[in-house]
Amino acid sequence: MRSGLTVKAVTSLALAALCVQGCSAQPAKEKPASTSSASAAPFLGNRDYVLPDSPFTRDDTVVTATCGMGARYAAVTVRAWDPETWQPRAERTFPIPGDAAFTNYAGAKTVNSPLVDLCGMNPDNPSPYEVATLDYMAPRVRALFDLAFTRMAVVLRDPDNKADSHVGYVVSGAGLDDVVRLGGAAGADEQNAVMSPDGSSVWFTYTAEGGGKRIGSRPAEGSHHLSDEGPAAGHGLPLTVLGKPPRAVQADTVHLAPGGRRLTAKAPKVFGNVFDTWTSSGPLTSRSAHRATLLSGCVGVVGWTGDDRVLCRTSTGTFRIMDARTGRASGAPVSVVDPQDGTVAEGMLVSPDGERFLVAVHEPNARRSDDDYSYRRPDFRVVPTTGSGATTSVVNDLLDTYTMFLSWS
Repeated sequence: MRSGLTVKAVTSLALAALCVQGCSAQPAKEKPASTSSASAAPFLGNRDYVLPDSPFTRDDTVVTATCGMGARYAAVTVRAWDPETWQPRAERTFPIPGDAAFTNYAGAKTVNSPLVDLCGMNPDNPSPYEVATLDYMAPRVRALFDLAFTRMAVVLRDPDNKADSHVGYVVSGAGLDDVVRLGGAAGADEQNAVMSPDGSSVWFTYTAEGGGKRIGSRPAEGSHHLSDEGPAAGHGLPLTVLGKPPRAVQADTVHLAPGGRRLTAKAPKVFGNVFDTWTSSGPLTSRSAHRATLLSGCVGVVGWTGDDRVLCRTSTGTFRIMDARTGRASGAPVSVVDPQDGTVAEGMLVSPDGERFLVAVHEPNARRSDDDYSYRRPDFRVVPTTGSGATTSVVNDLLDTYTMFLSWS
């Protein structure tokens, strides 16, 4: 059992998966409320939220997530780590409801959700998104959770109508009544569920009455009414909700700068990597990207090393700090692996001081296997962003092939 769950936890999770809370009655057709007024308020960054004190919110903490499955249950285990000793400080478990979309399989509605990224383990369950490198997957999976890692968003398939999908969320350490289904009208097509930074709402893409795709949100408490938040570019791109008041960006590799005024993002056919923060929710398009900065040679953004510097995985397989204002390299390339040895290095997280970053070194496509699940665990390393200084190995038996590194605060 990969997730390291206790027998007591497994029993609780099995019951939770089988005895989830029922859907409340919904009207045959649901009219969304008017677009939220968030766009009219001044934008504040994620750091302006007051978070509860816990091992998951304290300074200098790395948070990981692992999807574990047994014969009658599935759950996500989230751990807070000390990045000096690589010993866990705390652990939380999020049971996955039996009708949640954590795999896509024949006979069920194909759903886009970062949870499928996290739980994907073999070629029969590929990522629902176009790019599946870790620098793309990590921010997608991070968006499933609120900033304090207390709630996880899910997409739920309707067991009575295989064409329907609705959103909900799971509370950390959920009991029988803690899987919250946010409902939705009959015939709803809701996907890409993610949490708002404060955990007060679930955001998603949905199909509107006229057939167009939109971004919507539902409050986690109260009536769970649908609010329309803006246009969407279909279901093929994930969502990230950030800032105060919350706004959704539909794109990949979304990272908010420390000061909150700019972000990185990536979308097909869009020229650029760094953008001003959104004044409203919507997809990354050529129109919304008209003031973009292109980071030369950047194929994957690992994170910000400062308000004006971004660490990139480059087209040559090295890592390099780029100037977010000019798009030019501001330091020497950092080589993590020898291109001749057949391994690749994928960046995952940048430390809060911008001086180190986490990488996974592995054989190509090593997260999935055609044969079994016994292939070698990646070699996790902490590397100086400047290339000057010692590289250290990250070693703990709980950090395995299926571990996703989500944040370093």
